[in-house]
Amino acid sequence: MRDPLSVLTDAFTSFLFGKVETTRLPVRTSTGQAQAVYLPTAAPGLGDSGVIIGREVYSGKGYIYDPFQLYGQQLPAPHWLVLGESGNGKSALEKTYVLRQLRFRDRQVVVLDAQGEDGVGEWNLIAQELGITPIRLDPMAALDHGIRLNPLDPSITTTGQLALLRTIIEVAMGHGLDERSGFALKVAHAYVNETIIERQPVLTDIVEQLRHPEPESAEAMNVAIDDVRAWGLDVALVLDRLVDGDLRGMFDGPTTVGIDLDAPLIVFDLSHIDRNSIAMPILMAIVGVWLEHTWIRPDRKKRIFLVEEAWHIIASPFVAQLFQRLLKFGRRLGLSFVAVVHHLSDVVDGAAAKEAAAILKMASTRTIYAQKADEARATGRVLGLPRWAVEIIPTLTPGIAVWDVNGNVQVVKHLVTETERPLVFTDRAMTESASDLTDDALRAAELEAEERAAAFVEQHLGDSESTVA
Repeated sequence: MRDPLSVLTDAFTSFLFGKVETTRLPVRTSTGQAQAVYLPTAAPGLGDSGVIIGREVYSGKGYIYDPFQLYGQQLPAPHWLVLGESGNGKSALEKTYVLRQLRFRDRQVVVLDAQGEDGVGEWNLIAQELGITPIRLDPMAALDHGIRLNPLDPSITTTGQLALLRTIIEVAMGHGLDERSGFALKVAHAYVNETIIERQPVLTDIVEQLRHPEPESAEAMNVAIDDVRAWGLDVALVLDRLVDGDLRGMFDGPTTVGIDLDAPLIVFDLSHIDRNSIAMPILMAIVGVWLEHTWIRPDRKKRIFLVEEAWHIIASPFVAQLFQRLLKFGRRLGLSFVAVVHHLSDVVDGAAAKEAAAILKMASTRTIYAQKADEARATGRVLGLPRWAVEIIPTLTPGIAVWDVNGNVQVVKHLVTETERPLVFTDRAMTESASDLTDDALRAAELEAEERAAAFVEQHLGDSESTVA
């Protein structure tokens, strides 16, 4: 019990000078305020099961991603789009991701390697390290008993064969087949499959039948034989390029025996093909359909199909239609499609805008490396990225990217181990910009990027939920 004199003294002091201690109201905050203040770390993580990518730039937490683990609850589709300018780390990300996925015994990866140096593809070193020989598609080598893939391989259904033949022709011609040309192709294909049974039908058989159609084909449609021959002439000339033109040797014979479709990593080396020529989308269409019918099986394996220079697929309406079917099957058959593209504007503003939008919609995961401001805003509009993420993209340094996993947006620093470094930094520009930097220089670059991003977040707290208009 307090002394009466002390009580009297305190009362007199309070009367003269007010209360001795200042009363402080309790601190209260709302969820919205907390999310705005801690914007970079507000989004929940992706779990702790899967492949380690690196760490979140702002929170420092480890970043783990695996479409097979996330599919269903957090991820509606297992497909992944990787965007960004050259020299920012896309290639290193793809390669370390594949190497880390292959540590799981139930994973299998196919890579369409469209880039390379010194006469080999970018994935050559990794293939050698794993004791795997890449499947090198090269017109010159094919003439000397090289690798062949047959578009009329019996493992492909007759419907798939006809769809593939139409795609090859439409890509080469730059427009769809009219009804007459389509009829001539259909008749030639049916006749070849019905009459050639002692060996694999090949493209030469189709070309020959288009040039010399059977009279029965004309009679069935009550037209003259010369009309059927004229309808198929343009088709025959296009296919002749694969038989006796600059692409001869790769697709004009039976499929090469001995291609190991059970290997953990299968690399199709397309680096000897001019990536800007019409040959590249034709190649991707043939490889994609051939894999669909020979590689993807309803077993328990999880499969990853990674395509470099994927704009050849997305930008062509005819090739995109084939791959849309492949992506739809992916959910049922455990396939994750990874498309690597430099500029999204190359495909969404072209003739295949509708088909491109359909494929992009299937990619629930999007990783965006540094882009110019205009390109970043265009990408943000197409992908529906938050405003803060769009503004940060032009400031990103090599190895740092914005990850959008079905709306869970984070800024992630990709980490490469010393063991992986000599295998994944194969491009000279990438080597000069990342692998040759000292640890101190890398850390300084990271800190600079983090400071710029933090300053932006502090300035734009009110825009945390807005998206690019």
